[in-house]
Amino acid sequence: MKNLKRIHGFLFFGLLAVFQIHGQNPLITGQFSADPTARVFNGKIYVYPSHDIPTPTEKPGRKDWFCMEDYHVFSSSNLSDWTDHGVIVTQKQVPWVDGASYSMWAPDCVEKDGKYYFYFPANLAKDSTNRGGFGVGVGISDHPEGPFVFQPKPMKNVHGIDPCVLIDKDGQAYIYWVQGGLSVAKLKPNMLELDSEPKSITGLPNGFKEGPFAFERNGKYYFTYPLVQNKTEQLAYSIGDSPMGPFTFGGIIMDESPTCWTNHQSIVQYKNQWYLFYHHNDYSPNFDKNRSICADSLFFASDGSIRKVIPTLRGIGQTLASNKIQLDRYTAISKTGVSIAFLDTTNTFAGWKTIQNENEAWVQFNAVLFESVAYPNIEFNVKSLTGGRLQVRIDQLNGPIIAEIAVPVCNSWTLMQTKAAKVKPGAHTIFVTFKGKGTIETDWIRFK
Repeated sequence: MKNLKRIHGFLFFGLLAVFQIHGQNPLITGQFSADPTARVFNGKIYVYPSHDIPTPTEKPGRKDWFCMEDYHVFSSSNLSDWTDHGVIVTQKQVPWVDGASYSMWAPDCVEKDGKYYFYFPANLAKDSTNRGGFGVGVGISDHPEGPFVFQPKPMKNVHGIDPCVLIDKDGQAYIYWVQGGLSVAKLKPNMLELDSEPKSITGLPNGFKEGPFAFERNGKYYFTYPLVQNKTEQLAYSIGDSPMGPFTFGGIIMDESPTCWTNHQSIVQYKNQWYLFYHHNDYSPNFDKNRSICADSLFFASDGSIRKVIPTLRGIGQTLASNKIQLDRYTAISKTGVSIAFLDTTNTFAGWKTIQNENEAWVQFNAVLFESVAYPNIEFNVKSLTGGRLQVRIDQLNGPIIAEIAVPVCNSWTLMQTKAAKVKPGAHTIFVTFKGKGTIETDWIRFK
């Protein structure tokens, strides 16, 4: 299907690649993604991340740094199945952007009066009137996934990265960005120009800060940001009575990661639940400039403070019993006898496998949705050099056994099937337990 985009009065024809992605954390498979801004439009969650790529050989400058040349947009109505709507724009399609800079960093998108405004930072093309640096561009669309019509020039007086826009209850819009510090200004009704002088945001803790994301809840304004006080970014927040501050430090939303020195957040309420979107280097454990977006549930205390979020592999949403249940994205595992590893270390996007090698070693996977239809069988994609047995229980570790299978010695991935007991419709927790001696590797299981 062709996607028609108009760039600065010129028509751009591109292929709209719509892919369905099933999974837990990370949310997006098949490509790196970072800096997620999540928004709710028309009953769905839309996520606008940046797009990390391996460094092209033709890229000037350092080769071991962040490298981003375009933006995708993803959407979901159930938080488990994500649709990739394809590329919004690339660095070569916007005349004011340096088309070889690979610096399309954290974006945002908001809706006002039926129009969608996509804000993004990028390096300015160097010419006789400027010496580069970052500008912020705006694209406008009738739909959250585009196509967007991009303005011919970057916004005036907004020089920096990581734009975020908050539209207050009275309709007034504010834009936040980073350039040597965190700044905020009002936007005019056209959402393209500043309606006030930029103001530095005060009342924040000491340390390096970037990636602002602001939202309102119960009359309070939450200003969130990555914060470096040691060497790695944690996610922090401050609270104020006005979108422009001042703000008072509230606490830490997510602790530092031991393997990824950056983080970037957005917080959104969807169907009466709050969620934290962030990123981590799951698919690139040895190079944390290639990251992947994740999400976990977020909760507020009665006083309005944010409870610290512990990152999980299971993530959010429910997984249909008839879809592939990736046990490696577990909710919990036994203390010993269970580990995970990449299926293919040369292609990390192939995902992970679960390895069980101790009697009674178990894997717990929450929120498996059994529909009203019956599932008389269960499939296992497994591999074993020793053979062994797998037992599936429902709801509790010692709950009813719904399936059990004897896995023979099989040196390559083997699809096996056995009978499954009937399960009451609804969301259930699954426990898969290893029985006997030896080792069994599991790619996924699925009810049929």
